[in-house]
Amino acid sequence: MRFLRDRPVQLALAASLLSAVLVSSIGTFQDARSVGAAGCGYGYSPTIGYGYGNCPPPPAPAPPDGYWMVASDGGVFSFHAPFYGSMGGKPLNKQIVAMAADPATGGYWLVASDGGVFSFHAPFYGSMGGRPLNKPIVGVAAGPGGRGYWMVASDGGIFSFGDAKFFGSMGGRPLNKPIVAMAADPATGGYWMVASDGGIFSFSAPFYGSVPGFATQFGDVALATPVVGLAAQLAGHGYWVASAGGGVLPLGPRFLGSAAGIRLHSAVVAIATRA
Repeated sequence: MRFLRDRPVQLALAASLLSAVLVSSIGTFQDARSVGAAGCGYGYSPTIGYGYGNCPPPPAPAPPDGYWMVASDGGVFSFHAPFYGSMGGKPLNKQIVAMAADPATGGYWLVASDGGVFSFHAPFYGSMGGRPLNKPIVGVAAGPGGRGYWMVASDGGIFSFGDAKFFGSMGGRPLNKPIVAMAADPATGGYWMVASDGGIFSFSAPFYGSVPGFATQFGDVALATPVVGLAAQLAGHGYWVASAGGGVLPLGPRFLGSAAGIRLHSAVVAIATRA
């Protein structure tokens, strides 16, 4: 409760007043015009002064939207999201292929095609670096609460680290195009995979649409460059699909910007939602 002390105010009972003030003997603050059943408003108490009382707290703000994109050399581009560093200009055994945001710290992880993991303001839970793989790693997603992450290979195989649970994979199943990325659903704790043609595969997560056959007011979406990334909206209401040329297609959430039209030293390889 906020009080305005030592400020004499003359209250006149006139019809031209914007609102009338009711004074109770016990100092309850009420605005006769706006109080209603909630009992919230402005008033005066002889023992306390002027102020607002019985008002519920304002609703919590919606989680901030934003995302990063990462290039194959490890360079990171921020859109309504903080920058914590990158692998740009640093030696790499294999190129960077994916990134994921840590919901616990707000940082992110970068992942190379050999399964190597690079942490920026985020803890390290292990990697596939130096371990045999049937197909290269192409994606990574943070587990619930940021206490682990999943990696996905181009054949749809899933590798779990930390507290991230296994919900299934596309490993050993026929695919029209290879898997290129994955994202975790913050609402269900499941995850999605996306193929290079924009096809989406859901595991313990709802389906919000995919690029193939997606119609807009301009007709079907035509990809100038292949799909390379997938990022989930923080409230769990869809995802963004990113292309190698920096384009972003929102499937559920709103559009926040893209790297399309920006002169890139390397192709975009991933997109990650701000944590």
